[in-house]
Amino acid sequence: MRPTVLLVRHADAGIPRADGPDDHHRALTSSGRDAARQLVPELLALGPTAVVSSPYLRAVQTVAPIAQAAGLAVRTDPALREWDSGIPPAPDYARWYAQSWAQPEMARPGGESLRQLSARAVSALNRWADGTCGPLVVGSHGTFIACALAGYGIAGIGWPFVRAMPMPAIYRLGFGPGGAVVVAGPGL
Repeated sequence: MRPTVLLVRHADAGIPRADGPDDHHRALTSSGRDAARQLVPELLALGPTAVVSSPYLRAVQTVAPIAQAAGLAVRTDPALREWDSGIPPAPDYARWYAQSWAQPEMARPGGESLRQLSARAVSALNRWADGTCGPLVVGSHGTFIACALAGYGIAGIGWPFVRAMPMPAIYRLGFGPGGAVVVAGPGL
């Protein structure tokens, strides 16, 4: 049976700006760093045996405190990255995201569809879980986590769920017999 997977949405990194650091290098805010440290007791109590993250700075910074406390390294995997939406930073991004959730098979030029993201997310999480002997901490992003949950067949996942997801957030995935997935976390 697969070990528990602890999906951790990154803490606050501020709003992306066209003139700011690119999406890969956006760091946590001061309050985001504090929030990441506050996750340590809860995650440490679950006995993580591995920590892996999206290579994006904000995701790595969110799981670095738990890795340090558990004496583990943070390994990165590009398959855990944020959605390649094809949507440039813009004030009306929410409209484009809502449209994508309404049409999950739609991909913009240079981007991937939400359906493709779901397949990538489930594949990456299964690969990491199958290679881990105990609880696995995964640092990633809101849309990635939502698409992973949808890919595992969790009902009620859509744009309203993503918009309401806190930063940071922990989603605990348990894998039962016959491939059954049980999830607990904010909004479920």
